Amino acid sequence: MEATLLLPSEFVVRPNFTTLAAVPCYRRRTSPSRVFAVLTSQPANRLVLEKVLVADPAEDHVRNSKSEAVVDNTLSRTVNHDSWFDLLATNHLSRSVQAAVGIRNEKRGYESLVEAARAVYKNFNPIQQRELVILALQKAFPSTVLNLIRTVLPNSGLAREFFAAFTTVFFAWLVGPCEVKESEFNGKKERNVVHIKKCRFLEESNCVGMCLNLCKVPSQTFIKDSLGMPVDMVPNFDDMSCEMVFGKEPLKLKDDPAFKKPCYKLCNAKQKHTANCIS
Repeated sequence: MEATLLLPSEFVVRPNFTTLAAVPCYRRRTSPSRVFAVLTSQPANRLVLEKVLVADPAEDHVRNSKSEAVVDNTLSRTVNHDSWFDLLATNHLSRSVQAAVGIRNEKRGYESLVEAARAVYKNFNPIQQRELVILALQKAFPSTVLNLIRTVLPNSGLAREFFAAFTTVFFAWLVGPCEVKESEFNGKKERNVVHIKKCRFLEESNCVGMCLNLCKVPSQTFIKDSLGMPVDMVPNFDDMSCEMVFGKEPLKLKDDPAFKKPCYKLCNAKQKHTANCIS
């Protein structure tokens, strides 16, 4: 709401509803000063993603604790507007996870997927978590299709670039907006890297352990075993971005710096995450 004071002078400042700029109108006023409250409409939303601030009483807490992650990303949330295809794909994957685990939930859309993943994280140890997610992925994606892709696109520069482009187009509903980036592979430049600007799954779960055991490790294993394509997923827990490097073998878990990161201070899973999850 915008309040405008009409002065008893030779001109009156009136709001322009198109530009919201003050436009002078030259005429004499003789009546007493009055205050008008003007409701202004918001501009049309032209973006698929918009930022909103969520008030949280914990925002004044210190966020650089040595025992907890520095960044608290719950204060800035991304609002996603899912299409019918996004909802269809999300519900399909969520049902696959629920079927693999044997734990049902009544939620819909991405909330249902995160709830199913959270049930896996809370009820099974790290090794079981990864195995269950791989089983769910096998249920979600027909093996005949995966074998066909593996036959047509063996590991090569063309395949690496194809998988990177394919991921940005067809899996944005799962990980959020992403783009293809270039990297050096065997001395040559290739567009084999998917840069995820802010991972949707990590943001919704707000849990480092869920990212590592329910996304990073099982995805790396599933893509290599099903498509014959090694991929290294490198999450950045400070800004919740991630890079998928197709063609690169991932580090062993004990050597991966991602597994040395503590969980977020306001972890939604409310379960202690430590480096012991590499077992």
